[in-house]
Amino acid sequence: MLENLAKKLEVKFNNIELLQQAVTHRSYLNEHRGYKLDHNERLEFLGDAVLELVVTEYLYNNYSNPEGEMTNWRAALVNGEMLAKISGEIGVEEYLMMSRGEAKDKGRARQYLLANAFEAIVGAIYLDQKTKGYDVCKKFILKNVVIKLPNIIEKKLYFDAKSRFQEEAQERAGITPSYRVLEESGPDHDKKFIVGVFLSEEMIAKGEGLSKQEAQRSAAENALEERGW
Repeated sequence: MLENLAKKLEVKFNNIELLQQAVTHRSYLNEHRGYKLDHNERLEFLGDAVLELVVTEYLYNNYSNPEGEMTNWRAALVNGEMLAKISGEIGVEEYLMMSRGEAKDKGRARQYLLANAFEAIVGAIYLDQKTKGYDVCKKFILKNVVIKLPNIIEKKLYFDAKSRFQEEAQERAGITPSYRVLEESGPDHDKKFIVGVFLSEEMIAKGEGLSKQEAQRSAAENALEERGW
Protein backbone atom coordinates (compact mmCIF):
# COMPACT_ATOMS: atom_id res chain seq x y z
CA MET A 1 0.00 0.00 0.00
CA LEU A 2 2.78 2.46 0.88
CA GLU A 3 4.37 1.66 -2.47
CA ASN A 4 1.41 3.50 -4.01
CA LEU A 5 2.23 6.59 -1.96
CA ALA A 6 5.89 6.33 -2.99
CA LYS A 7 4.72 6.30 -6.63
CA LYS A 8 2.69 9.44 -6.04
CA LEU A 9 5.76 11.06 -4.49
CA GLU A 10 7.80 9.83 -7.49
CA VAL A 11 10.51 8.57 -5.15
CA LYS A 12 11.87 5.03 -5.15
CA PHE A 13 12.54 4.27 -1.49
CA ASN A 14 15.40 2.00 -0.47
CA ASN A 15 13.80 1.59 2.96
CA ILE A 16 10.01 1.88 2.76
CA GLU A 17 9.81 1.84 6.57
CA LEU A 18 11.10 5.42 6.59
CA LEU A 19 8.04 6.44 4.60
CA GLN A 20 5.83 4.43 6.93
CA GLN A 21 7.31 6.23 9.93
CA ALA A 22 6.76 9.57 8.19
CA VAL A 23 2.98 9.00 8.10
CA THR A 24 2.76 7.61 11.65
CA HIS A 25 1.29 10.02 14.21
CA ARG A 26 2.27 9.55 17.85
CA SER A 27 -1.38 8.78 18.75
CA TYR A 28 -1.20 5.56 16.70
CA LEU A 29 1.51 4.21 19.01
CA ASN A 30 -0.75 4.68 22.04
CA GLU A 31 -3.24 2.17 20.58
CA HIS A 32 -0.65 -0.18 19.02
CA ARG A 33 1.95 -0.90 21.69
CA GLY A 34 3.65 -3.55 19.58
CA TYR A 35 4.24 -1.20 16.63
CA LYS A 36 7.90 -1.53 15.70
CA LEU A 37 8.48 1.98 14.33
CA ASP A 38 8.70 5.38 16.02
CA HIS A 39 6.26 8.23 15.31
CA ASN A 40 7.10 10.91 12.77
CA GLU A 41 8.16 13.87 14.93
CA ARG A 42 11.92 13.42 14.51
CA LEU A 43 11.54 13.10 10.74
CA GLU A 44 9.33 16.19 10.79
CA PHE A 45 12.08 18.11 12.62
CA LEU A 46 14.60 17.12 9.94
CA GLY A 47 12.26 17.70 7.01
CA ASP A 48 11.33 21.17 8.22
CA ALA A 49 15.00 22.22 8.03
CA VAL A 50 15.53 20.68 4.59
CA LEU A 51 12.35 22.27 3.25
CA GLU A 52 13.32 25.72 4.49
CA LEU A 53 16.84 25.43 3.05
CA VAL A 54 15.64 24.33 -0.39
CA VAL A 55 13.08 27.14 -0.59
CA THR A 56 15.56 29.73 0.72
CA GLU A 57 18.22 28.64 -1.77
CA TYR A 58 15.74 28.83 -4.64
CA LEU A 59 14.61 32.34 -3.69
CA TYR A 60 18.20 33.54 -3.22
CA ASN A 61 19.27 32.20 -6.62
CA ASN A 62 16.24 33.36 -8.59
CA TYR A 63 15.16 36.69 -7.08
CA SER A 64 16.92 39.92 -6.14
CA ASN A 65 14.06 41.24 -4.00
CA PRO A 66 14.68 42.61 -0.49
CA GLU A 67 15.21 40.07 2.29
CA GLY A 68 11.96 40.97 4.04
CA GLU A 69 9.90 40.36 0.94
CA MET A 70 11.52 36.99 0.24
CA THR A 71 11.02 36.04 3.89
CA ASN A 72 7.29 36.64 3.45
CA TRP A 73 7.24 34.55 0.27
CA ARG A 74 9.01 31.71 2.02
CA ALA A 75 6.60 31.86 4.95
CA ALA A 76 3.66 31.65 2.54
CA LEU A 77 5.21 28.59 0.88
CA VAL A 78 6.08 26.59 3.99
CA ASN A 79 3.32 27.47 6.47
CA GLY A 80 1.09 24.73 7.84
CA GLU A 81 -1.93 25.67 5.74
CA MET A 82 0.02 25.45 2.48
CA LEU A 83 1.79 22.20 3.41
CA ALA A 84 -1.52 20.61 4.45
CA LYS A 85 -3.01 21.62 1.10
CA ILE A 86 -0.07 20.13 -0.83
CA SER A 87 -0.22 16.99 1.31
CA GLY A 88 -3.89 16.67 0.41
CA GLU A 89 -3.18 17.12 -3.30
CA ILE A 90 -0.63 14.32 -3.21
CA GLY A 91 -3.08 12.06 -1.37
CA VAL A 92 -1.14 11.61 1.86
CA GLU A 93 -4.29 11.61 4.01
CA GLU A 94 -5.39 8.07 3.13
CA TYR A 95 -2.04 6.73 4.35
CA LEU A 96 -1.95 8.51 7.73
CA MET A 97 -1.63 6.16 10.69
CA MET A 98 -3.33 7.67 13.73
CA SER A 99 -5.56 6.81 16.66
CA ARG A 100 -9.29 6.30 16.27
CA GLY A 101 -9.86 9.62 18.02
CA GLU A 102 -7.59 11.51 15.63
CA ALA A 103 -9.23 9.76 12.67
CA LYS A 104 -12.61 11.24 13.66
CA ASP A 105 -11.30 14.81 13.76
CA LYS A 106 -11.53 16.19 10.22
CA GLY A 107 -11.01 19.83 11.17
CA ARG A 108 -7.91 21.88 11.93
CA ALA A 109 -6.26 18.98 13.74
CA ARG A 110 -6.29 16.97 10.48
CA GLN A 111 -4.67 19.86 8.63
CA TYR A 112 -1.98 19.98 11.29
CA LEU A 113 -1.32 16.24 10.88
CA LEU A 114 -1.11 16.58 7.10
CA ALA A 115 1.36 19.46 7.30
CA ASN A 116 3.55 17.59 9.78
CA ALA A 117 3.41 14.45 7.65
CA PHE A 118 4.59 16.41 4.63
CA GLU A 119 7.64 17.68 6.52
CA ALA A 120 8.28 14.16 7.83
CA ILE A 121 8.12 12.78 4.28
CA VAL A 122 10.78 15.29 3.23
CA GLY A 123 12.90 14.09 6.15
CA ALA A 124 12.34 10.46 5.15
CA ILE A 125 13.38 11.15 1.55
CA TYR A 126 16.49 12.97 2.74
CA LEU A 127 17.59 10.04 4.91
CA ASP A 128 16.58 7.30 2.49
CA GLN A 129 18.40 8.63 -0.54
CA LYS A 130 21.77 8.71 1.25
CA THR A 131 24.31 10.92 -0.58
CA LYS A 132 21.65 12.07 -3.06
CA GLY A 133 19.20 12.97 -0.30
CA TYR A 134 19.37 16.74 -0.71
CA ASP A 135 19.11 16.61 -4.52
CA VAL A 136 16.11 14.25 -4.45
CA CYS A 137 14.42 16.42 -1.80
CA LYS A 138 15.14 19.51 -3.87
CA LYS A 139 13.49 18.00 -6.95
CA PHE A 140 10.47 16.93 -4.85
CA ILE A 141 10.12 20.34 -3.16
CA LEU A 142 10.52 22.32 -6.37
CA LYS A 143 7.80 20.24 -8.05
CA ASN A 144 5.31 20.28 -5.19
CA VAL A 145 6.00 23.42 -3.13
CA VAL A 146 7.94 26.05 -5.09
CA ILE A 147 5.54 25.61 -8.01
CA LYS A 148 3.00 27.52 -5.85
CA LEU A 149 5.19 30.65 -5.74
CA PRO A 150 3.99 32.47 -8.89
CA ASN A 151 0.38 32.32 -7.68
CA ILE A 152 1.42 33.54 -4.22
CA ILE A 153 3.25 36.52 -5.72
CA GLU A 154 0.56 37.33 -8.30
CA LYS A 155 -2.29 37.28 -5.78
CA LYS A 156 -0.18 38.75 -2.96
CA LEU A 157 -1.01 35.81 -0.72
CA TYR A 158 2.20 36.47 1.21
CA PHE A 159 0.41 39.25 3.05
CA ASP A 160 -0.85 37.18 5.97
CA ALA A 161 -4.07 38.01 7.77
CA LYS A 162 -2.28 39.48 10.83
CA SER A 163 -0.33 41.94 8.68
CA ARG A 164 -3.43 42.90 6.70
CA PHE A 165 -5.55 43.43 9.80
CA GLN A 166 -2.82 45.51 11.44
CA GLU A 167 -2.49 47.75 8.37
CA GLU A 168 -6.25 48.21 8.11
CA ALA A 169 -6.69 48.84 11.85
CA GLN A 170 -3.92 51.42 11.94
CA GLU A 171 -5.22 53.18 8.85
CA ARG A 172 -8.92 53.12 9.76
CA ALA A 173 -8.85 53.33 13.57
CA GLY A 174 -5.33 54.49 14.41
CA ILE A 175 -4.94 51.45 16.70
CA THR A 176 -2.46 48.56 16.62
CA PRO A 177 -4.26 45.25 17.31
CA SER A 178 -3.27 43.12 20.28
CA TYR A 179 -3.80 39.40 20.84
CA ARG A 180 -4.63 37.57 24.08
CA VAL A 181 -4.91 33.87 24.79
CA LEU A 182 -8.44 33.27 26.06
CA GLU A 183 -8.28 29.51 26.49
CA GLU A 184 -5.63 26.78 26.37
CA SER A 185 -6.38 23.06 26.49
CA GLY A 186 -4.92 19.64 25.74
CA PRO A 187 -1.62 17.87 26.53
CA ASP A 188 1.75 19.46 25.66
CA HIS A 189 2.13 17.60 22.36
CA ASP A 190 -1.42 18.41 21.21
CA LYS A 191 -2.44 21.77 22.65
CA LYS A 192 -5.30 23.87 21.36
CA PHE A 193 -5.53 27.64 21.79
CA ILE A 194 -8.34 30.18 21.53
CA VAL A 195 -7.08 33.71 21.01
CA GLY A 196 -8.93 37.03 20.91
CA VAL A 197 -7.85 40.01 18.80
CA PHE A 198 -8.49 43.41 20.38
CA LEU A 199 -8.56 47.04 19.32
CA SER A 200 -7.85 48.79 22.62
CA GLU A 201 -10.18 46.90 24.98
CA GLU A 202 -12.73 45.88 22.35
CA MET A 203 -12.51 42.25 21.26
CA ILE A 204 -13.15 42.13 17.52
CA ALA A 205 -13.00 38.38 16.93
CA LYS A 206 -11.74 35.03 18.22
CA GLY A 207 -9.65 32.39 16.50
CA GLU A 208 -8.57 28.89 17.34
CA GLY A 209 -5.51 26.85 16.42
CA LEU A 210 -2.99 24.25 17.43
CA SER A 211 -0.41 26.94 18.21
CA LYS A 212 -0.71 30.52 19.46
CA GLN A 213 0.48 31.78 16.08
CA GLU A 214 -2.14 29.77 14.21
CA ALA A 215 -4.87 30.94 16.57
CA GLN A 216 -3.75 34.55 16.08
CA ARG A 217 -3.92 34.18 12.29
CA SER A 218 -7.37 32.66 12.59
CA ALA A 219 -8.51 35.53 14.82
CA ALA A 220 -7.14 38.09 12.33
CA GLU A 221 -8.95 36.36 9.43
CA ASN A 222 -12.21 36.41 11.39
CA ALA A 223 -11.66 40.06 12.35
CA LEU A 224 -11.15 41.05 8.69
CA GLU A 225 -14.38 39.26 7.83
CA GLU A 226 -16.23 40.76 10.79
CA ARG A 227 -15.23 44.30 9.85
CA GLY A 228 -15.59 43.74 6.10
CA TRP A 229 -12.00 44.79 5.52
